[in-house]
Amino acid sequence: MADFLNELNDTQREAVMNYNGPSLIIAGAGSGKTRVLTYRIAYLLTQGIAPGSILALTFTNKAAKEMKERIAKLVGEEQSRRLWMGTFHSVFARILRSEAAAIGFTSNFSIYDGQDSKNVVRQIIKDMHLDDSIYKPNDVHNRISSAKNNLITAAAYATHSELTLQDSAVRRPLTGQIYKAYQQRCAKADAMDFDDILLNTNILFRDHPEILDKYQHFYRYILVDEYQDTNSAQYMIVKKLAQQRCNICVVGDDAQSIYAFRGARIENILNFRNDYPNYRMFKLEQNYRSTQTIVNAANTLIAKNQNRIKKEVFSENLCGDLIRVFNVSTDQEEGYVVAASIMEMKYRHQLEHKNFAILYRTNAQSRIFEEALRKRNLPYRIFGGLSFYERKEVKDILAYGRLLINPKDDEAFRRIVNFPARGIGNTTLSRLETVANERNLPLWEVTVHAAQLAPDISPATRTKLFKFVEFMESFAKDRTKFDAYELLHRMVIATGIISSLQAEKTPENISRLQNIDELLNGIREFVTENTTDNGLVGLEQYLANVALLTNADQTEEDNDKISMMTIHASKGLEFEVVYIVGLEENLFPSQMAINSMQDIEEERRLFYVAITRAKQNVFLSSAGSRFRWGSMSISSPSRFIKEIDAQYLELPADGNMRRIIPNSSNPVFAPSFNIQPKAAAGNPSKPNFEPNPDDIRPGMTVEHQRFGRGKVLSLEGDGPNTKVMVHFNEAGQKQLLLKFAKLVRVTG
Repeated sequence: MADFLNELNDTQREAVMNYNGPSLIIAGAGSGKTRVLTYRIAYLLTQGIAPGSILALTFTNKAAKEMKERIAKLVGEEQSRRLWMGTFHSVFARILRSEAAAIGFTSNFSIYDGQDSKNVVRQIIKDMHLDDSIYKPNDVHNRISSAKNNLITAAAYATHSELTLQDSAVRRPLTGQIYKAYQQRCAKADAMDFDDILLNTNILFRDHPEILDKYQHFYRYILVDEYQDTNSAQYMIVKKLAQQRCNICVVGDDAQSIYAFRGARIENILNFRNDYPNYRMFKLEQNYRSTQTIVNAANTLIAKNQNRIKKEVFSENLCGDLIRVFNVSTDQEEGYVVAASIMEMKYRHQLEHKNFAILYRTNAQSRIFEEALRKRNLPYRIFGGLSFYERKEVKDILAYGRLLINPKDDEAFRRIVNFPARGIGNTTLSRLETVANERNLPLWEVTVHAAQLAPDISPATRTKLFKFVEFMESFAKDRTKFDAYELLHRMVIATGIISSLQAEKTPENISRLQNIDELLNGIREFVTENTTDNGLVGLEQYLANVALLTNADQTEEDNDKISMMTIHASKGLEFEVVYIVGLEENLFPSQMAINSMQDIEEERRLFYVAITRAKQNVFLSSAGSRFRWGSMSISSPSRFIKEIDAQYLELPADGNMRRIIPNSSNPVFAPSFNIQPKAAAGNPSKPNFEPNPDDIRPGMTVEHQRFGRGKVLSLEGDGPNTKVMVHFNEAGQKQLLLKFAKLVRVTG
């Protein structure tokens, strides 16, 4: 038996070792899901399974990278490096590049990100002379994306009566024509968007059974992470690949299925047993993250859902504090209360800023909390903002590389033909686009042959176009001479982008320069990490990798900040203390969900995810009134609070979940409302009397609600600022502010 199996509990070990046939691993929150998946792959390798025959699919590159690193530590880097492990999009894009000719693409096809795709849609709407206040590019793009995720092609969309009726009902009857034109332009540009990667993989396997057969035999073992988040397209690909051998293992938690708005289908995990009748189920039910109180409270909540796989999640951690509920009069006071509570918890428990998270249902709620935290000089970061690779200067630099690799990429052409300014204005670009559309040619082709194809463009402008062509062709000749970093670095210098930004050192330009420098550093790191004896790490490799990065893969190094994010963005994260705010009817659950049991169950799962992000403490807050759409609206507390068993809650003193905060002589710590920790019922390790700071002396054995037992080493200072130094048996030496430490003397 591999030594690392000793690190698993019995159920985890069983899930790892039984690797033949279909397996469904239901992993409760904090139950070690990633460890089980990682160890199962490592165990396969120790059993002589070739790494190249193992396919492991994740939802983020970050998750795949972390798993590979863990596997490398268990069985060696040589083994882990040869695994087929990555996101659905990265793995299937790799297959599509190998088989591109079969579906009419080249192996160097571009991958459009969301902004590129919306730009193409916007241009089509303009060319069709449609009203963009009705045919909103974002809405049309989302409609096309949803169709693709449900495996509906442009041709099928045009004959789909239900979809066309829906489009007519919202005054967008030509959506199907836009979809068709969009696909034609992508094909002309030798480009796919993110959704095309999944759609085209399905088409490839559907139309070319010999190719499907090849990959069915190639992948002996298939493992899928977060299976509850798969959409129809992902589900179908996985099902096809697993059809021959049925050695498929899916890991997930139906209770954490929260992405229906992105096309995720909870039915995929609920119906696994129907797809694979000979399946084995393994339930990981021990939560290693949270206190017993948090786990039990979450269990009582999610039990209200009918559409679920039953499991009994439990924790052997300390019982912990009750979940504290408070309701204030206004949304402004909610921000004040949360900020004050964070300060009090921080000083009382000697926590860092990074130990706290504020979770909300919608991004718009962040403003009030931002203002409240700023007033107290509490540092924070907001997740889900503009990602690094969406910044204009970064996209501009990458567009140079994209056009170099794929001259048919019209979106890349549009970005850089006049950046930096070359005197090629919108009138010229519009003329090039007209000719390109008439002749069904890429913009690059029209530009190269502008003298013949667009003779009405003035000679002076044609000269500028030819200089741009010469510039790009000069670097195209160097593609095989330099690695990705050297080539793109030389291009950036030659364009004059850096010198133009340096000429006027505004704060904005300095920020842009820093972003370009960071981009180049990232390219250098990629080249260093991927250099092998096989030759240069070319620009094609780098662009293929970076095109598939998502917001979830972006990291921030400065970590001692309070985290603020939507609950959707929090999935997979954990924090010591979590504040779930805005818990009001029509906000959470959302007003759009209250008329459907299915939607309410998804909202309840979202609340379950929020609660289970916490290790030690959860605060639930709601406001009696809130500004929405320009006017004050009266709110009532969310039904979800009442669905948690009251034994796990510390409700306001008046019991009706309504508390107005009185004036305070010390607003920093807001002592006027009670957030003092209260031990949950049935915790034998907690003394049943209140601590008295005046009783604490050096040499005493004391107990702290978080750090456990320890010995008092010294006291420093006097009065309310007295600090106590304690050496705890488990947590080591800590210095605490005595008035907040709540130390209890242990006798006997």
